[in-house]
Amino acid sequence: MATKSANLYARIEPDVKEQAESILSALGIPASNAINMFYKQIILNRGLPFEVKIPTTKPVNVAELTEAELNAELEEGYADMVAGRTKPARQAFADIRKDYGI
Repeated sequence: MATKSANLYARIEPDVKEQAESILSALGIPASNAINMFYKQIILNRGLPFEVKIPTTKPVNVAELTEAELNAELEEGYADMVAGRTKPARQAFADIRKDYGI
């Protein structure tokens, strides 16, 4: 195993750092180890180890819709169901998590 002697300095948002380090702590992984794993994944993938993209559409915020817009969304969903343009809920949620990074 190579000696760890290189330093990395990065500026990140304090809230992002706090949240990430809280999760890493719960997992028992020091931040330096997580960064090392990330860099190794970059090497193995010859790029970022995840997809970086801007989603083509945003999810509909029902709270911001007028009654007419909500009815139109519901009718569109019903038409998709009748036409067989559906997928299992498990797959739909997996796609949402992937597309929106949640």
